[in-house]
Amino acid sequence: MAKDKLTDYDATASNNSDVGGVNTAEGMLPSKVNDAIRELMSHLADFSAGTTGVDVLNLQDDDNSASIKIQAPSELTTTTTFTLPDGDGSNGQALLTDGAGALAWANPASPNLIINGAMQVAQRGTSFTSTGYTLDRMQMLTANTDNVAFTTTQSSTAPDGFASSLKVDITTAESALDSNELFRLLYKAEGQDLQQLNYGSSAATSVTLSFYVRSNVTGVYAVEFRLNAGGTSTITKQYTISSANTWERKTLTLPANTAAAIDNDNSNGLEISFALAAGSNFTTGALGTSWASTATASRYAGQAANVMSSASNEWLITGVSLEAGDVATPFEHESVAETLQKCQRYYYNSYTSAQSSGSAGGGIQAGTFNAGDRYNVDNCFSVEMRAVPTVLYYGGRSGSANTVDRVSLYNSDTLRTFSTEPQITLKGLRGTFDTNNDDKAIRYHFTASAEL
Repeated sequence: MAKDKLTDYDATASNNSDVGGVNTAEGMLPSKVNDAIRELMSHLADFSAGTTGVDVLNLQDDDNSASIKIQAPSELTTTTTFTLPDGDGSNGQALLTDGAGALAWANPASPNLIINGAMQVAQRGTSFTSTGYTLDRMQMLTANTDNVAFTTTQSSTAPDGFASSLKVDITTAESALDSNELFRLLYKAEGQDLQQLNYGSSAATSVTLSFYVRSNVTGVYAVEFRLNAGGTSTITKQYTISSANTWERKTLTLPANTAAAIDNDNSNGLEISFALAAGSNFTTGALGTSWASTATASRYAGQAANVMSSASNEWLITGVSLEAGDVATPFEHESVAETLQKCQRYYYNSYTSAQSSGSAGGGIQAGTFNAGDRYNVDNCFSVEMRAVPTVLYYGGRSGSANTVDRVSLYNSDTLRTFSTEPQITLKGLRGTFDTNNDDKAIRYHFTASAEL
């Protein structure tokens, strides 16, 4: 059989009787020697070009006493090309594929700096019709809008591998997008959780945001990143939704910031703002390529999509991840229990998972002590909160704000206001309610917010 490629050759020299069908037996004509060399050169060229190859690559040490072998599987279903990165990575990094064969250096198992990126935790409820916090850690904001109305929900529409997303559904369109109008989803990260980025030093690292997004409104969207509360160090990145009503994964890599440090405390260290619509006051400036004090006109530079334009529009997001380095690794899933505990550093309530904040039913019961109008309270939060929270109380049976409910033999719904409330700390509530009424017992719910 003709030996047409390198892998056909035999390690025993005498068994190589031809090269590409050219007979190499003893006494061959000089012209056949030339033909054989040309055939061999073509085989080497095929090998170099990747047209043919070997199933084992053997790398010998200097004295040929030992080797490292790189071997392909015994059976392959497709041809795959891996492209190596340019240069060596940093200490501790590993090669990571992008799923299309391009390898890059990345920090293995880099932690996700976003809390509730899979949109699984919704302590406040699952449907909202106003601005403010919605699903845990996610805040919807508008500025200077005239007509728009929308619903934000925890949706079961999600890409493969996810169960939930945050969905914004326009119910009343904005009649016109004025120059000063803004509609956005905002996430804030605590500064002391971002110190691994080494911002403000020569050791600063790049950082990569990745997320899954879907909308019927295609086009260019902008995301603004801002350091520290009210800070001036910002950068904006763009992404494009190419196909309507289709989940697409987007990756935005930010350069290292060697000039501005992130405050190492429990304050707002980084804001990530996803624009759903932005007026010309925010979009007509240049798109910067580095962290800088950005002009207002560049905050959402190039934003063309306007989700507010029609009551038929919607925008969904999930799988939000922020990690050190310039490679987006697969989303780091964690249990709902883990995510819930992280969220409760910023918001905690006494309701069950099936209840929305402020709803009626259930509650904590406190009995009187000493004088008949004072009621013992000792409620521990599940984790220490970021800061001393703002606490709101609701009647347990009624759900009425700033009241507690009287508990009596006849199951009365009588509401009681209170002149004294328990002491609020990072770890819980402790002290007494003073209702100035001898009710024997009261029932109440509470919410505690320490959001950034």
